[in-house]
Amino acid sequence: MKIPVEIFKTHPDAQIPQYESTGACAFDLSPIEDATIAPNEIVRLKTGLVICVPENYTLILAARSSTPKKYGVNIPQGFGIVDTDYCGPTDEILLQLRNFSNQTIQIKKGQRIAQGMFVPVIKAQFKIIENISKPDRGGFGSTG
Repeated sequence: MKIPVEIFKTHPDAQIPQYESTGACAFDLSPIEDATIAPNEIVRLKTGLVICVPENYTLILAARSSTPKKYGVNIPQGFGIVDTDYCGPTDEILLQLRNFSNQTIQIKKGQRIAQGMFVPVIKAQFKIIENISKPDRGGFGSTG
C-alpha cells in the first residue's frame, strides 16, 4: 500500500527520500551539510526537507542499522517522531545525532545516516477509573 505524501525542498541540495529495495519499509535520509562532531557532542543536521505527514500517521525517524558502526553516531533519543502538524514552510526535518565514540567524527553532506517510516496512529480516549481489580504482575525483571 502506498500513501500520498507531500514534500517540500527548503534547499536545492536536499535529496528526495527513496526506498532502496522493493522490500524496504523505511526510506533513507541524509543531511545537506557537512558536520564535524566532537566526542559526546549532539548536533542537529538539516535535511532540506519538509515532509507533510498524512492524517492518522506519524513519521518515525531512526538511525540506519549501519550508522552506529560505520559512523560512530546514533540518535540520542532512540528515535524521532514527526507529527502531522509539523508541516509549515520552516518545519524542516532535522537529524539529531550524538557522537558516542571517543574520536571526532566527520559526517558528509549526502551520507545516508537515518531512515524514516510512516506508521499508522490510533489515539487513545482515556477513561478515569476509581480502582483497579486486576492483580499486580510485578515490575522490571518480574518474568525472569
